[in-house]
Amino acid sequence: MFRGFNSFHTRHIYNHIKDKNMKREIQQSAPSGAVYGLGLIGAAIYFISHATSFWIGVLGLLKAIVWPAYLVYEALKSLGA
Repeated sequence: MFRGFNSFHTRHIYNHIKDKNMKREIQQSAPSGAVYGLGLIGAAIYFISHATSFWIGVLGLLKAIVWPAYLVYEALKSLGA
């Protein structure tokens, strides 16, 4: 692969390139993670504040985790897809 390098150097170079690409991917997805996190907190507060019992509150917390799926489903349903 690399002339004059042994397998240790080849692995080191490969891992360095892989780490740089991983850092770039993490940095590019950070804003969407922040939006999802704020949405999760807001949905949890909404569902828990409207809960009438403990188990409805637990159900609300689970709904808060998967609220993007509901949003996409309703959006596609309203578009007729």
